[in-house]
Amino acid sequence: MGWRVKALQHAKEEDPKESVGLLLNVKGKKVYYPCRNLVSDSSIYSQQCFILDPQDYVKAEDLGQIVSVIHSHPTTPAVASEADRVSCEAGSLPWHIVNPKTEQWGYYEPTGYKPPLKGRPWCWGVTDCWSLVRDFYEEELGITLRDWERPITPEEFLENPIFEECTKAAGFYLLKPDEKLENGDVLLMSIMGKGLNHAAIFLNGEVLHHLADRLSCQEPYSEWLLKCTGGRYRYAQDN
Repeated sequence: MGWRVKALQHAKEEDPKESVGLLLNVKGKKVYYPCRNLVSDSSIYSQQCFILDPQDYVKAEDLGQIVSVIHSHPTTPAVASEADRVSCEAGSLPWHIVNPKTEQWGYYEPTGYKPPLKGRPWCWGVTDCWSLVRDFYEEELGITLRDWERPITPEEFLENPIFEECTKAAGFYLLKPDEKLENGDVLLMSIMGKGLNHAAIFLNGEVLHHLADRLSCQEPYSEWLLKCTGGRYRYAQDN
């Protein structure tokens, strides 16, 4: 049984959840290695993205050379999504995509692609609210902000948000209550959860941000968003 057949079988078994696995070169032979997708079955993200179990990745490395990532699109064509393209760019491996229903295959490899700041789909650790902050600072201000190692799943993060310490570690300081907001300031908010679990950028009386399961956008800094705001931060220019 070839690697494509095994990967397709895995995708059908996981449907409607996304499957994920790795293509290995084991002594010159291509072998499909199925991995666990840590996105829970009940998560609203289960059909939109995957989180490859890092322990499975380590086990695969012990078996052979990892040559590509393989995952499924249960409800969409086998074409690289925005999140797929960004994730692929973050690594060096090409990606194979399969739809378990149509049995069609797609392929994508790193090309230097960068997603637009507005209109990008949400994917944990790939195109989320902090990714947007980092991309804005790099593209608009020429500042490379420190990234941080997120908890493996968004559910773990929501149980213990760490934005306050991470924002400070990235070179920001907390504004005083009487200090006026300036363009580029970062707003930490509590959105339907405990703690400050969301980051946004202040721009001309509006906010550029990326809420979970939505497209990134720029919208008015409404009364609701103002009430959600628990911290206002500014980048220290002497970093």
